[in-house]
Amino acid sequence: MRKSDKRRSSSLLGAAARVPRKGLAAAVAIAVLATTGPATADGTGPGADPARPGYAGEQGGGQGHEPGIEPTPERAPTSEVSWLSFPGGVFAVDSLGHTVRYRACDGDTGRVADPGMRVAAGVASGAVVVGGTAYRYRVPLTGRGEGTLEVIQRHRPPVELTGVVVTSPQPPTDPVAGARLFPLSGQLARVVADASLNPAGVAVRDLSGRYGDQQIAVNGALRPKAASVIKLWILVELLRRVDCGQVALDDGVLVTPQDVVGGTGQLQFETFPQVVTLRRLAQYLITYSDNVAANVLITYLGGFAPVNALIDSMNQRSTILARRMLDSAAAQRGEENYTSPDDVVSLLGAVWDGEILTAASRDLMIGFMREQTLNTKIPAALPPGVPVAHKTGDLPDASHDVGYYLIPGTETAVAFLTAGPMASGDETVRRMARTVYDFLVTPTAGAVEE
Repeated sequence: MRKSDKRRSSSLLGAAARVPRKGLAAAVAIAVLATTGPATADGTGPGADPARPGYAGEQGGGQGHEPGIEPTPERAPTSEVSWLSFPGGVFAVDSLGHTVRYRACDGDTGRVADPGMRVAAGVASGAVVVGGTAYRYRVPLTGRGEGTLEVIQRHRPPVELTGVVVTSPQPPTDPVAGARLFPLSGQLARVVADASLNPAGVAVRDLSGRYGDQQIAVNGALRPKAASVIKLWILVELLRRVDCGQVALDDGVLVTPQDVVGGTGQLQFETFPQVVTLRRLAQYLITYSDNVAANVLITYLGGFAPVNALIDSMNQRSTILARRMLDSAAAQRGEENYTSPDDVVSLLGAVWDGEILTAASRDLMIGFMREQTLNTKIPAALPPGVPVAHKTGDLPDASHDVGYYLIPGTETAVAFLTAGPMASGDETVRRMARTVYDFLVTPTAGAVEE
């Protein structure tokens, strides 16, 4: 959690919430696209390209070269989609579709077309006007760079926002150290290949710097039903509003008997109506994977649209919230929640690095994940006492576990997703989880052959 403490703070977010949005003197022609979430319900979208360095199939990561010839340094991978993280919000850019989106404490433009967007030398730049406020931007399409956003409104001084650029995957901070993680791709690929009953996907991102913040994946674009993993996005949207000062965790919500559903959770066993605090709803949402808490929070946040707006603002194209928990009628109509390993690790990385939440909210979220009571997958696969923070997801045709390995000095974000029968999917998740752990704790893990 080293990087975020320097870049984010609650006071910064509070200040950003008061920043007025501004407008250009010369109007820029724009078109607002009607959308409440990812552009498609079924496409994998950009940002999940198995040909990118660090993915299965590129074991050497382009490091091979003839003896005696110095290898050419790899350029950091660029993406069609990136987003600028600044205190209090994000500014998303889709350079292929020529669209942008500003979403912060002071408002949300929705997905906006910028036909005049200029893409050159790996940088997207342009300007749009929405509701009398203008947004002039310069956003690199390579992650970890610095982008700028100028917010301009008539009769007020312009406000310039700067921040880190986020892509999926983020490029490594140290490609040489990152190459030491590549052998794990091959080990995971063998586990995935052995899972004949369960299409499986996995994404792993180093958070400690030991492997240069490298990300690898096998079938990272796999898009199974999200099951309860979708609850992570519900929590992040709630905590984002807490950071903005729009709600407080001590606020109460009336829960009625009509809100009660079965499945996982503890609230279903209590007596209603009663007022439940947002803090308890948030905690139960993760710790017990509480379905009542999930549905109540969806309603409290304003339905599916705000959660999907969060997803869209981070350009996570494989993820969508389309139904409530235990809504079998919606599922029969084909309304389903989906995600992918790449999108999950994108969210987990953004939370860890303080790019979407303050440090206080990030720590609260990870604390809830550490209290997870459903421990038959990642924790069951590891030796007792290994520190993890995780969130499970289960359906008859899906089994997932995602989260953080919190081994000091080797902190890692992981996403293990499977489709197919749940029982065999559970075992596949455990095998993937143990494979990652064994690699991380082996003293010679990732050693490069001389």
